[in-house]
Amino acid sequence: MNNAILESKHRGNVREIAAIDLGSNSFHMIVARIVNGSIQVLSRLKQKVKLAEGLDENAVLNQEAITRGVNCLALFAERLQGFPVENVNVVGTYTLRRAINNDEFLRQAAKVFPYPINIISGQTEAKTIYAGVCHTQPEKGRKLVIDIGGGSTEMIIGDDFTPLMAESRHMGCVSFATQFFTDGVISPENFQRARQSAVNKIEDLGFEYRKLGWQSVLGSSGTIKTVAQVIATNLDPNGTITAERLNALIEQTLQSKHFTELNINGLNQDRVDVFVPGLAILSAVFEVFHIQQMRYSDGALREGVIYSLEKNFQVADIRARTAWGLSEQFNIDQAQAHRVADSANLLSAQYQNWQSTEFIEEMREILLWAARLHEVGIVINHKGLQKHSAYILQNMELPGFDREQQRLLTALVRWHIGTLKPADFFKFARYSEQDVMALMRLLRLAVILNKSRQATETVKNFTLEMHRTLNDWTLNFESGYLDRNPLIWNELRAESNLLKEFESSLVFY
Repeated sequence: MNNAILESKHRGNVREIAAIDLGSNSFHMIVARIVNGSIQVLSRLKQKVKLAEGLDENAVLNQEAITRGVNCLALFAERLQGFPVENVNVVGTYTLRRAINNDEFLRQAAKVFPYPINIISGQTEAKTIYAGVCHTQPEKGRKLVIDIGGGSTEMIIGDDFTPLMAESRHMGCVSFATQFFTDGVISPENFQRARQSAVNKIEDLGFEYRKLGWQSVLGSSGTIKTVAQVIATNLDPNGTITAERLNALIEQTLQSKHFTELNINGLNQDRVDVFVPGLAILSAVFEVFHIQQMRYSDGALREGVIYSLEKNFQVADIRARTAWGLSEQFNIDQAQAHRVADSANLLSAQYQNWQSTEFIEEMREILLWAARLHEVGIVINHKGLQKHSAYILQNMELPGFDREQQRLLTALVRWHIGTLKPADFFKFARYSEQDVMALMRLLRLAVILNKSRQATETVKNFTLEMHRTLNDWTLNFESGYLDRNPLIWNELRAESNLLKEFESSLVFY
């Protein structure tokens, strides 16, 4: 585990914090607490205020928009009663940044909202978005992060937690809706004008960004979330956005003549009025940066704001921080967790029959986290441990794991002991059924090999082989080991008998 986590001065203490993002389309608030060095989200509040709609050509914010924003802040203030000022961080973005009368908004807000509002620069917004993505997503190395908001779009390249280039440009789904899609009218001409305007605003960045390069592309906020949801509903359960899928979605969208006619599976009604302009901006981003594929990140500006309130979160491995927080919170037996993880590591290193070869490293990592967290449910009851553990992991926010990884983690923990019921297994878009079954068997063996927990003899010298079919496994121990450990022998025999029901075998000697 990372030393920076272990040294957290807040270990064992509870601190409630809140982050509020005053966006151009919606205001968002996250209320969370820091427990054992980990953030637990307590509530999320979102209200659509369409602040950017109230910004005229002279950059004056009208009273109607100010009132919508202030009313929302009054609602937020009710939830925050009793919060000290130092535990609340509020940021205003593009529209408040642009409005020449933003002081009037701040004056009216101060009457109902007792916390300071910090109107941040475009570059600060971009860097904070990048931090939010890095603190919540599993990707490591160099990343390109794109965030399309209501009034601006941020583009950031960075290595791990360090942004290398961060830019914010004046183009957003709300402002483009007003500028190019008057009264909600959709036409190929309107769409192309919006798309070309976006290209013109960012094409100067193209060469420099492409020269830096990246290993993964992540997109955040409403527009990209909506596009990913539509793709997940109709094309790919993972919701991966590709240039081809984006073009197909644009073609389908342009068959409608008005926002109200959009009838696309997966498109939420509250996004209909900003979906098409957001699509035009996203298409321009894909073209200028030559993006091949993008994954949606549910962490963005407000997550970056909330993590900025606790300096001890600057660690290289987000999953390690998440797992350590769970271990502390649920009082996991760390020694046993490490024993099982060590055995799982030794077993998985000898398994060579992976079907999805591009995900081997990822699957092995998730196997190790499952080994470390498989007893998280013991805090509820030892009886039905696997079900309790799976419930906790399935329903908690786990920074560092994307949704498919979290589902795999949950599945492995759910079936690490007891009977196996393939009919109840999750269906995965990323991982093959055979690989998932192999991971389950590897974890079950790792648990069996450490059944005696504080045993003085730790098994490290064994070989795992596959024969005939991938379902037939042989586990060979050093001479005399099973004679000295009859409990493990009995458990392996029970596992072997269970596997026969699934036309699989386990031979051990």
